Amino acid sequence: MAHVKSNKDQLLARVRRIAGQIAAIEKAIEGEAGCSAVLHQVAGVRGAVNGLMDELIEDHVREHVARPDLTDEARSAGAEELIAAVRRYAK
Repeated sequence: MAHVKSNKDQLLARVRRIAGQIAAIEKAIEGEAGCSAVLHQVAGVRGAVNGLMDELIEDHVREHVARPDLTDEARSAGAEELIAAVRRYAK
């Protein structure tokens, strides 16, 4: 997955921000923060994870489905990989 390697720093920065958000949720729960505050933090994490997934899906489509130099077999394999990942994510 060359596209992941080329965006590695950007993707890792996103993941680290998500990890920080998760740590903040843990701290809020431990500190007995109000449920509204925790709900907002969880919603923020969900948005961040969705953004990460969107970026990965876009990169996958561009690299493994839409490239004109791919064979039909490679394009089909890329599409099937994406379908499986989206189905799993949607559960």
